[in-house]
Amino acid sequence: MPKLLSPFGFIFCRVAGALLLFWLLSVFVKSERVANKDLLRMAVCGIFGVAGNQLMFFYGLNLTSPINAAIIMTCNPILVLLISALLIREKVTMRKVGGILLGLSGAAGLILYNNPLNMSPSDPIGDLFIFLNASSYAIYLVLVKPLMQKYSPITVIKWVFLFGFFIVIPFGIEDFLAINWNNFTASAWLAFLFVVVCTTFLAYLFNIFGLKELNPSTVSTYIYSQPLIASLVALFLGKDELTWVKVVATIFIFTGVYLVSIKGKRAQLKA
Repeated sequence: MPKLLSPFGFIFCRVAGALLLFWLLSVFVKSERVANKDLLRMAVCGIFGVAGNQLMFFYGLNLTSPINAAIIMTCNPILVLLISALLIREKVTMRKVGGILLGLSGAAGLILYNNPLNMSPSDPIGDLFIFLNASSYAIYLVLVKPLMQKYSPITVIKWVFLFGFFIVIPFGIEDFLAINWNNFTASAWLAFLFVVVCTTFLAYLFNIFGLKELNPSTVSTYIYSQPLIASLVALFLGKDELTWVKVVATIFIFTGVYLVSIKGKRAQLKA
């Protein structure tokens, strides 16, 4: 983007491609009948988890800086914890709060290290849409969790993406039809397929399987591992160097995720 295709055109491709893969995968899974009331919940999940999530992120990123966007996205686990407490009565404990804050500190340290925040006049609107994106995905994680107790992950995600795709169509169809596929080079095709298959299809697939076993707040906390993985890849490729800031941030992230992930003694005894 934007040389070969526009942001909304790319989102159309991402959602359409992942939708096709999910429904192809469902052929190999036992078919399940979905109740009408649950289809309605899946439609809402499609709005927040697929369409709203991706459209607002790309729109916001177009107006603000990547550093601002990355920092704002770290609030997602906090939003998930608050929404979980309100909608599905997930217990808010000091251990979870402490773990989220510790992970947030580590992630923010990695993101901001040598990358100052940018507060240009055009940023506030972009920042707002990134925050709405984080909120939208938080709502999705909480709303989709009860569905995992009744249906298989494949059944849930294929319907969520189908409803999400219908919302994306009016925003991205025009840009999709304007794409000149002849301009795509081999490297562009590889990048395009990586985004559709790996960062959309596989990311949502693994996420929904994680939600089958874990609470939304636990799943969301793993977002703090993204800047850590990015740093590790950069180190492996020789494009970055190891510093004490990164070591401390890594310890914070792993400790924070661990604190949110472990069950209390009462939950362990119950299990």
